[in-house]
Amino acid sequence: MGRRARTRRAGTTAALLAAALTVSLAAGCTGTNGSGPSDDGRAPERTHGESRTPDESQEPSESGLAGASVLAVKIDNARAARPHTGTDSADIVYTEQVEGGLSRLMAVYATKLPKVVGPVRSARESDLELLRQFDHPTLAFSGAQGKLMPLINKAPLNSQTPGKTSGAYFRGTAKPAPHNLYLRPSRLLPAAPGADALTTGFTYGSAPSGGKKDTSETVRYPAATYSFTWSSSRDRYLVSMDGTAAVTTGGKRLAPATVVVQYVKIRKSDFHDFLGNNTPYTETVGSGKAKVLRGGKAYDARWERDRPTDGTTFTTSDGDPVNFAEGQVWVLFVKA
Repeated sequence: MGRRARTRRAGTTAALLAAALTVSLAAGCTGTNGSGPSDDGRAPERTHGESRTPDESQEPSESGLAGASVLAVKIDNARAARPHTGTDSADIVYTEQVEGGLSRLMAVYATKLPKVVGPVRSARESDLELLRQFDHPTLAFSGAQGKLMPLINKAPLNSQTPGKTSGAYFRGTAKPAPHNLYLRPSRLLPAAPGADALTTGFTYGSAPSGGKKDTSETVRYPAATYSFTWSSSRDRYLVSMDGTAAVTTGGKRLAPATVVVQYVKIRKSDFHDFLGNNTPYTETVGSGKAKVLRGGKAYDARWERDRPTDGTTFTTSDGDPVNFAEGQVWVLFVKA
């Protein structure tokens, strides 16, 4: 992709479309066995009677669109939601802790758009802070609890829930609701915005000196586990979730080039799911320790993000940048 450190483009403050989007949307947390209730106890959003099986046969669109921003999609990560569709095409995959100690993904697309992405689930308050690093991004999500939606509607982003853009979402037939909501990215963006939209602060290039051999790394949340195993033949880390190899619906193994374990403050928010579980808030502004995995080695790093509108820098103890390998990046927010 040829990306290097980028400065944030001038943010726009265009007003968001005001819409009442809090009715009958699937959001929140499900049980680890995949049979849990829909988010906030609400019924899944109807999608005009359309239901089909996700299709990954079409190659992702890679044409750039000058001045456009990224597409961020909230991805369901309950066991019943796997395998995922389109996550292998994301430039960045963030993982965050949600209610009950489970996890959820946010896939960020800039250099290419897959034909289909999903399953799509609900947004969290932490997403708003994380997305401020981008210039008016499009956030695709199934919904959110009623008290959170006003904050989302006021945020400097283009919020896209089912029913807002005709034909953007559909229900798949291979999984039960609420784990079967899928997005057609082309209905929200005419083309991939390009690498310049990735105003993350990340730098790409040669690995820093030093590092320790680390060919297998496991990251644990209270009720979810991720493992990353280095494959020298693929020059990538093979992802497993809860002890099972992570593949797409097309059978492709999820395999990022760089994995970042970022230690952050995770605190209680003012929000709860319908069962009364508190929604964790992941603080991504500040500084702290991180571990960067690339090339079968682990590098200790310091992360820093001064303001919500800034990207995040990763540096060595000497202050030199910790470059990432070219390719997909996974960032896992873990409690410090």
